[in-house]
Amino acid sequence: MEQKLRLAILDMNDGRPNQGMRCIRDITTMYSSAFDIDEFDVRTKHELPGLDYDVYISSGGPGNPMEGDGVWDKAWYKLVGDLWAHNQKNKFEKKYMFFICHSFQMACFYFELGTITPRKSTSFGVMPVHLTKFGDNDPIFGSLPDPLYAVDSRDYQLIQPDLDVFRLHGAKILALEKIRTHVEYERAIMAIRFSDEFVGTQFHAEADPIGMKIHFEKHEVRQKVIDNFGIEKYKSMMDHLDDPDKIELTHNTILPYFIENALDTIYSNNSVLV
Repeated sequence: MEQKLRLAILDMNDGRPNQGMRCIRDITTMYSSAFDIDEFDVRTKHELPGLDYDVYISSGGPGNPMEGDGVWDKAWYKLVGDLWAHNQKNKFEKKYMFFICHSFQMACFYFELGTITPRKSTSFGVMPVHLTKFGDNDPIFGSLPDPLYAVDSRDYQLIQPDLDVFRLHGAKILALEKIRTHVEYERAIMAIRFSDEFVGTQFHAEADPIGMKIHFEKHEVRQKVIDNFGIEKYKSMMDHLDDPDKIELTHNTILPYFIENALDTIYSNNSVLV
């Protein structure tokens, strides 16, 4: 029997209950025949995997992505740096990592790809996300419509990309924030391919309609959306959750395709090494 690969889930939620981790578990469980899956509580227990995993998924989480307690954040950055260095040194035995929201912002801060700044107001809800020419041709994003729809929940954002650093790393901007003709603010960068093996989204690519409905139907959340954005925005958002071509499609595509692409490449490279 062929030995299973290993997949690490990095929980960055600082002990707060959320739907994102459930969604990540649901998606990765679909691949349990190929992977042994372990979970690490990074921020509250300072748990981090070593380099002996094949695929890493780092979740969203609360707070300022440029701040930590000086322990877990340094260990997280070291892991990212060690995985990146491993991939530079090894032609075939690659490590794959996916960054979600908070983790995406931390990765962009680490690689100095642009400016991480607080938003003027929280981005909250189901939003259109527009693909770039690189996104159109990406092995993951290229199969999605433009715009794709995603669950957005963030107080910070990546803007003002340093294109020289992007070129240095070979990174590509895959998607941008919705077009807002009524404001002057720069559009946030919503997805990046850092390399063939590292990918991330500033939105919650793992979110599914079931979890989002549970979340947005909570009285305090419903009221917050209505108070901040109005009842029509709330109704529109709930309609988007029911549309199989929106959140459900994003949920069924991005993380699954990332895992499947990693699997295909690992198996292909293993056959070369045999």
